Amino acid sequence: MKVSKDDLQQVRFWPIMIAIFFGSFVSILSMSTINIAIPILSEHFHSDLSKIQWTITGFMLASGTIAPITGYLGERFSYKRLYALALVGFTVFSLLCAIAWDAPSLIAFRIIQGAFSGLIMPATMTIVYQVIPREKQPIAISLWSLSAMMAPAIGPTLSGWLLQNWSWHWLFLLNVPVGLIATYLVIRLIPFYRLSVPKRFDAIGLITVVIGSLTLLVAFSEGHAWGWTSGRIIGLFATGVVVLGLFIWRELRAETPLLNVRVLTNARFSLTLIISSIVTISLYSGTFLTPIFLQNIQHVTPLDTGLILLPASLAMALCMPLVGKLYSVVGPRILIFVGIALIAVGTLTLSWLSVDVSRGYILFWMIVRNVGIAFATMPASNAGMEQIPRTLSGHATSMSNWVRNVFGSFAIALFTSVLAAQSTKHATDLAAGGIQDKAVIGMQSFTMSVNDVYLLATFIVLVALPLSLFVGKRSAEKEASAPAAVAVKAEIAK
Repeated sequence: MKVSKDDLQQVRFWPIMIAIFFGSFVSILSMSTINIAIPILSEHFHSDLSKIQWTITGFMLASGTIAPITGYLGERFSYKRLYALALVGFTVFSLLCAIAWDAPSLIAFRIIQGAFSGLIMPATMTIVYQVIPREKQPIAISLWSLSAMMAPAIGPTLSGWLLQNWSWHWLFLLNVPVGLIATYLVIRLIPFYRLSVPKRFDAIGLITVVIGSLTLLVAFSEGHAWGWTSGRIIGLFATGVVVLGLFIWRELRAETPLLNVRVLTNARFSLTLIISSIVTISLYSGTFLTPIFLQNIQHVTPLDTGLILLPASLAMALCMPLVGKLYSVVGPRILIFVGIALIAVGTLTLSWLSVDVSRGYILFWMIVRNVGIAFATMPASNAGMEQIPRTLSGHATSMSNWVRNVFGSFAIALFTSVLAAQSTKHATDLAAGGIQDKAVIGMQSFTMSVNDVYLLATFIVLVALPLSLFVGKRSAEKEASAPAAVAVKAEIAK
């Protein structure tokens, strides 16, 4: 069907991006505000930390497990409806989290909240690539990324302020008005459309991807606690690999796959997905290690920790629109290369911490590191999606978010294990060297182990540096820049 000028006029860039911004923001905000509240929740519910930690672990597991089926759900119900439903569910379970009566109820509500949250990011990313014209997609993805960056930028500070002046309930109650506003904006501002409707539901694909994803994510999450060589962890890894292998085999043969894994045959998409995954691993080193170091070694309060990290996060967020404009001028290769180089420099310098290191030193190099993340993440995401047809963009974004969730869990598991192992090793070496003061040994060994993890993260991110050189500019396409979503208006109206 031909696209008329009237159809083109209905594609309103800013209203759509405002609706996407609010939903993405509230979803990520919920992930970043609860981290420093774990000790308070443990005390309030008279529960040990390992149990309360499942308010974070369960949320991440649910988000990662649901991501692969977003493509099918979006095609089946339309991405607008899926996005609106995800926001409603997220808001309702935020309210239930606020009125949780014990630790198990809070964990259960957080897990379901995580499932709805896991639908939001791939759904919003897909809407960008299906509704926004090609020439505006780089700036659109920058704004989409900005929403995801602003939430962790203000999340720790906001959380610290709420915990200090109010109570932990407000960490969840805060989501309710924002979620309601976002839902209203989605209903009013995003057009209803469907590019295609699946002929049938792939039940076998659903079962295998849920079991495979869940077993791998649990193995990554609990490997340190249960022991990486324990029977349970080895069994989970073996089950996850085998079942995911069956899932891929099934999806390659299914007439209507739950997740079209053939998007990985696009070399540019696969390459940028690898780069994004490596950057994700390095990203988690900073968000994981720096707050722990500040609070455990320098005894900084949660609120002050958030304030120290705020400038770096804001610098990352403010760079996003600039990167979106530069993308159209210089292409992804230079931006990704510069971004990865900055991440490597910032991460390496953070591997030189001492017990009494100045907070200005940490703040400066976190800014350098986060600016690098801003330069690398959006170009890598957009460069991969540019060559994916709009009809497959939902499956591509599902694949991208799924892989990043898995690598995010892997990163936390890896850094936690290395931190614990190296801390023990350094404590033993310091004691053998004649240091008697246990407090000094504890602080020194922990600081040295933090440095080890940052050094490991530096080596990991450097792997992506040569890969970035293979990401060239997108070849000229004959595809019209008008969004195909609007072109199927006859289907929309049904």
